[in-house]
Amino acid sequence: MYGERRDRSILFWKSLPVSDLTTVLSKAIIPLVILPLIIFLVIVATQFVMMLISSAALLPSGLAGTTWTNFNLFQQSLILLYSLIVIALWHAPVYGWALLISGWARRATFLWAVLPFLAIGILEKLAFDTSHFASMLKNRLVGAGDTAFAFQPHHGVSIDSLVQLTPGRYLATPGLWVGLAFAAAFVAVAVRQRRYRSPI
Repeated sequence: MYGERRDRSILFWKSLPVSDLTTVLSKAIIPLVILPLIIFLVIVATQFVMMLISSAALLPSGLAGTTWTNFNLFQQSLILLYSLIVIALWHAPVYGWALLISGWARRATFLWAVLPFLAIGILEKLAFDTSHFASMLKNRLVGAGDTAFAFQPHHGVSIDSLVQLTPGRYLATPGLWVGLAFAAAFVAVAVRQRRYRSPI
């Protein structure tokens, strides 16, 4: 959205019979839906090709079948798809915040997106000697796995079975729904900004 305002192409897009809501939602769908689907297709296709190559390489020794029995492509694809959905939903407020800032800032959009959070974290540390805000941000960036998966002790973060997926616990996490509410609010403000903000 910042790029549209900077190169004044926003004037062209506003002349089209497409609502601001549709335009902003189309931009939000890219990181939430389109990119995860592309990543999923690329990874599954790569895994399938690698299994074919492995089978061809092991064919002379008679071990080609072990490639397919040792690696369950369908199960791994389901785990990957679930993981991408989990990450996309958990990071939705981050994408919404980026949309909001890109429609508001006149320059240095990355700094405007990051500096308020740094300032709040530093002020909290100086004033109260706590780091609750920083912990909340860390959880928002990397904390989805704790509720979406049942990690096995002494196995790190590896997911080997569909039994380790915990969608019920993930969907019951208040942080998910609070984040989605913030994402919706950020997108709503971004729609309003796109309607009234002028080119840079």
